[in-house]
Amino acid sequence: MLKLNIDRNFAASMVLAAACWGLGGVMTKSVLADVPPLTLLVAQLAVSVLFLWAIVLAQKLRLPQRKDVVRLGLTGLLNPGLAYTFSLLGLTLTTASMSALLWGAEPILILILAGLILREWLTPTLVGLAAVAMFGMVMILGLGGNSGSWLGNLLILAGVACCAYYTVLTRRLAADADPLLVIAVQQTFALIWALAIWPVELLRGETVAISPSTWLWAAISGLTYYAFAFWFYIVGLKQVPASTAGQFLNLIPIFGVAGAAIFLGERLGLAQWLGAILILAAVAGIVRGQQKTAAVAAS
Repeated sequence: MLKLNIDRNFAASMVLAAACWGLGGVMTKSVLADVPPLTLLVAQLAVSVLFLWAIVLAQKLRLPQRKDVVRLGLTGLLNPGLAYTFSLLGLTLTTASMSALLWGAEPILILILAGLILREWLTPTLVGLAAVAMFGMVMILGLGGNSGSWLGNLLILAGVACCAYYTVLTRRLAADADPLLVIAVQQTFALIWALAIWPVELLRGETVAISPSTWLWAAISGLTYYAFAFWFYIVGLKQVPASTAGQFLNLIPIFGVAGAAIFLGERLGLAQWLGAILILAAVAGIVRGQQKTAAVAAS
């Protein structure tokens, strides 16, 4: 029986989530060359949902009450439902560098929302480390002269806001629920949303012949990008404040650019290496601070 045994180490959960999102993003980028975006979204979510419910049945987990299912499902409409829809649409109108930079604002938005909604106390140390990580992300992503269209940028920012709000809501709703059940319910609702908007792409005639190997990579990217990434993230999110969990998202570009270098032949510049070092140092500081807090609380 497949079961995660990382509850004692929230940092491992968060790092694995960032790795899955970063590497899954590289795979998704590669598959998008042959598969239309909404078709890929449906395929990835379908594979992820089937896998998750198979594990739920194997472990004989009991479903939450109907009202809790609806609440969790609505957060799934936020992310990955609306968030990835806005992101895909925005990416067709703006530049990749601008899109990546806007997504770098997500940890900061989570800090703000966690303070406003969850009343989490934001220490000066955490805010300072978040600023260091944000600067490191800017160094990794860079920003060219073309900032893209304002509509595309707004759509990307809408997706970022959905993801940040998702983290805060899920931190509150999933406190007593099994992480596997949480993401299975959330992604089922997201799949329903994706199926509902998929005909828009089909009616536009955006259908192409797709090879079996491409479908295989689409399935692998779906498991990595959705099933495993969200699973690890919820496991970690249940153990630490949302403001802390959000800062681990700064690791995603590190895994993303590393995956791009290995699989797509892209190379890092000096500024990107320095940015990666800053992010790693900031995240290490956050982990150390969280461990000290837990030790004080236990004593």
